[in-house]
Amino acid sequence: MSVFARLGQFVSVATTGAISGVIEAVRTVFEGDPETRRRVAFSVAMIALSAKMAKADGIVTPDEVAAFQEIFEIPDKEARNVARLYNLAKQDVAGFETYAAKMADLCNSSGNNGLFLEDILDGLFHIAKADGVLHDKERNFLGRIAEIFQISEASFEQITARHTYETNHDPYAVLGLARATPLDEIKKHYRRLVAEAHPDRLMARGVPEEFLAIANSRMAALNTAFAEIEKEKRPA
Repeated sequence: MSVFARLGQFVSVATTGAISGVIEAVRTVFEGDPETRRRVAFSVAMIALSAKMAKADGIVTPDEVAAFQEIFEIPDKEARNVARLYNLAKQDVAGFETYAAKMADLCNSSGNNGLFLEDILDGLFHIAKADGVLHDKERNFLGRIAEIFQISEASFEQITARHTYETNHDPYAVLGLARATPLDEIKKHYRRLVAEAHPDRLMARGVPEEFLAIANSRMAALNTAFAEIEKEKRPA
């Protein structure tokens, strides 16, 4: 069953007017099934936090759900469930920090490591730059999410570099390495990052198959950065 279809099971919970109830329902219903709980938790986190990000940025348009759907290929028949949860989060008076803390707690209770929370942050970056620009308010929002998720500043800057490569064009920042790093060390580091970004690894961590655009984009950024570094360091 599609992870988005599973979200339909929680739409009725949302009648209380707060998506916090949905988060707690995910925790309770899938208590004996941590794999499904991780997949549904990831989807709820993406929907709720992207809605809060749009509101925090001050740019709330009818195209927001459409952008989300385009990036993550939500089936048409499941779009209503996604839209309802999205709008609920956008209208909820609870702040985004409350949501982020609840999601971090839910994901950690499911036995995830920090990479899973980085996957969520990576997905939020995809949505933030959907209009072609990462605005200052969006970057500040994402930085605060990273703090709540306990993602290191170095990892946050590396994720940022991947998503702003077209403007900053720093392949070393994408790989999280100093320019003086020897090529052999760069190769080893690059291979480790590629292994972590492989779609199979993301799915094993709990990222739903429907969201593997994250893996494809990350792999492309890593490959591009390494190719440029290798060309630069290749002997003349």
